[in-house]
Amino acid sequence: MAKKDEAAVKPIIVIKKIVKGGGGHHGGAWKIAYADFVTAMMAFFLLLWLLNATTEEQKKGIANYFDPVTASTSETSGSGGVLGGETLSKEGSMTSTTSTLDIADSAAPPKDETEDSQKQDEEPTKSEIEEAIDKQEEEDFKNAEKELQAAVEESPDLKSLMDNLFIDQTPEGMRVQIVDQSNKEMFPSGSAKMHEQTQKLLQKVTEVFLKLPNKVSITGHTDAAQYVNKKNYTNWELSAKRANASRRVMTDFGLPVDRIAEVTGRADREPFVEKDPLAPQNRRISIILLKKSLTDPKKPEDAPKKLAD
Repeated sequence: MAKKDEAAVKPIIVIKKIVKGGGGHHGGAWKIAYADFVTAMMAFFLLLWLLNATTEEQKKGIANYFDPVTASTSETSGSGGVLGGETLSKEGSMTSTTSTLDIADSAAPPKDETEDSQKQDEEPTKSEIEEAIDKQEEEDFKNAEKELQAAVEESPDLKSLMDNLFIDQTPEGMRVQIVDQSNKEMFPSGSAKMHEQTQKLLQKVTEVFLKLPNKVSITGHTDAAQYVNKKNYTNWELSAKRANASRRVMTDFGLPVDRIAEVTGRADREPFVEKDPLAPQNRRISIILLKKSLTDPKKPEDAPKKLAD
């Protein structure tokens, strides 16, 4: 009985075995996985941002950049699949073989509209104004020249006078010269009373000049033949009277008087045919549609507001 009681009160001993080498945390592999996850999420949100922030043209440029370009189309290279020069994308998706250039063009930032509006609000400089006026004036003169030539050619009464009409562009402006020919003269010899055909020709010149605001210079010229019986009447008087007669005809046909800048006679000092002072072409009327810069130099200063508008 005593032995059974002794066995009953015997203590229970629990032995804990500690396994060395396997304890502690589970390592840093989870950190790498988490970093990959975060990177993927960043790439995903970046993709969403790009899709929302880029234009259709820019998206095509980005797609072209990642679309493979075939290096060879020969049937002997590769196996007829990807290595055979075929692309994985849909046929026709490539718009250019120079993908990097497309990216550079399509990815360029949109033009700043405010910058353009600021440039438009800036007033042009005086030199820019003068250049614009000169360019427009030159174009107007060329159009007037073509119009006058066409008007004379289409007129049954004046078509035969085409050889008497010379038009050119000079540093002073558009010059129209009505000259004598050996078989057709504009004025009777030694007279300032012009022929009827000369008046009709001056009428056409006036009609063209009326379409432009420029002022007019009229100059009379003669040949070198001298008067014999008239002591106080020379080529100076004759050239001046012919120029003045031309002025009267042009004003009668509607040219405003205030547009006449000058009327002069140059006698035989500026021959049309320099080698032959007695040539009939030296007898002529020279009419110049003057450039605005010669008659109204202050005009460009008033133009900035008009050009800016």
